[in-house]
Amino acid sequence: MPPATLLSVNIGRPRPNPWKRLPATGIDKRPVTGPVRVSAPGPKGTGAVGLAGDRAHDVKHHGGADQAVYAYAREDLDHWGRELGRTFADGFFGENLTTAGIDVNAALIGERWRIGAAGTGPLLEISCPRIPCATFAGRLEEAGWLRRFTREALPGPYLRVLEPGEIRAGDPVDVVHRPGHEVTVAVSFRALTTEPELLPLLVGLDAFPAEDRAAIRRRLDREPH
Repeated sequence: MPPATLLSVNIGRPRPNPWKRLPATGIDKRPVTGPVRVSAPGPKGTGAVGLAGDRAHDVKHHGGADQAVYAYAREDLDHWGRELGRTFADGFFGENLTTAGIDVNAALIGERWRIGAAGTGPLLEISCPRIPCATFAGRLEEAGWLRRFTREALPGPYLRVLEPGEIRAGDPVDVVHRPGHEVTVAVSFRALTTEPELLPLLVGLDAFPAEDRAAIRRRLDREPH
């Protein structure tokens, strides 16, 4: 398998968002040239994200430390292209990082990536899967898209920024830490969507967002045993 590589770094261009009745969305991400600064954006609610020049516009549901950076694999974009008879450019799914040579959905919650030559770039940590929303459905313009995307369980991960740095297209992606459990991005996505019986796997994962773990605990406490 070829080395894991960052194919492109993608920054959003604000555009109207009729699908959520918001003034704008940042889902329309396009590759940029040159280095991009990556840093921790702080808590959710301001629209701040990890990449300089980008931002989230649905501040209630996107952005913040646990959703600082979103990654999607070129291999998965090509899979959907074959399924739908379309060609998807890097960034089309709203990802900041388009990768190659790494199965992003088999990555473990809490897995850490160092991006950049000779370990000089930022250190990122897998936090949670992307959950598709109405904006994503509107962007794709495919009937039944949310159901189809959910059924396939290829969501791509959000990552938090542990150490800042600069990234650019062509940088290597090195997995520098894998935690001692088996909860992948795909498994966590299925737990949150189609297989709620898997939810107990998430509550003990320190790397999974604390807000989401608390919500899962409340849900499990309400359910009959």
